[in-house]
Amino acid sequence: MVEKVTTLTLRKFKKEGRKIVALTAYDFPTAKILDNCGIDMILVGDSLGMVVLGYQSTIPVTMEDMIHHTKAVSRAVNRAFVVADMPFMSYHISKEQAMTNAAKLIAEGGAHAVKLEGGEEIASIVKAIVDAGIPVVGHLGLTPQSVHQLGGYKVQGKEKEKAKKIFNDAKILEQAGICALVLESIPMELAKDIAENISVPTIGIGAGPYCDGQILVIHDMLGITQGHRPKFVKQYADIEKIMIEGINAYIKEVQQGLFPDEEHSFTLEKRENK
Repeated sequence: MVEKVTTLTLRKFKKEGRKIVALTAYDFPTAKILDNCGIDMILVGDSLGMVVLGYQSTIPVTMEDMIHHTKAVSRAVNRAFVVADMPFMSYHISKEQAMTNAAKLIAEGGAHAVKLEGGEEIASIVKAIVDAGIPVVGHLGLTPQSVHQLGGYKVQGKEKEKAKKIFNDAKILEQAGICALVLESIPMELAKDIAENISVPTIGIGAGPYCDGQILVIHDMLGITQGHRPKFVKQYADIEKIMIEGINAYIKEVQQGLFPDEEHSFTLEKRENK
């Protein structure tokens, strides 16, 4: 029987110094492959807005989008810890709104935890969700839902005061009850300081090697992303090239009448003469 990854497992990994491995997924077949490979954590990120739905940012992604994709991922998973992003403005209006939407991602979507962006300003909301029995993953540094306020997709925490705020926010979120913390696009020295001073696992994306785990957007690391690829992304495969080769071969064979051939066709049953 496969042992499921839980919040306790993640803490155990941190304590033992065993790196947590995470990737994003937005559909059943991708999640199934990741789970079978032994990925510890799967994030159904609102990054689906850009890599799946074709938006310019994560901001247009709705709760309905997140529930739909989380359902697909959760149906595929036997072992991994599934985290679903709470999209833009789904937890900012009130604690009641936040708790209702978090509950939907767990009860309807099948997620094991929800992820919220922000620090001290959302700590009371995080605590309310945690107190309701729903695990919460925090997210500090570059928070894509605040990209307009941040002035673009830039490294955060390079200045002393801003670094101090991110560190303090991490401690506040820890006190609010988060089970893990995503650190995105911050200096590796700051990420190291945070990882060494909070009890929950830190998951880095563009935050250097000292975090307790790492996450990437799967489309980025497999080479299926259109346009700009962030500096922190290492591409492990070129799936786009393989897809183009396969599609071009199919187009050529159909146009030349080579596909389908007899091997890929059906025939009538042979009848015996009476």
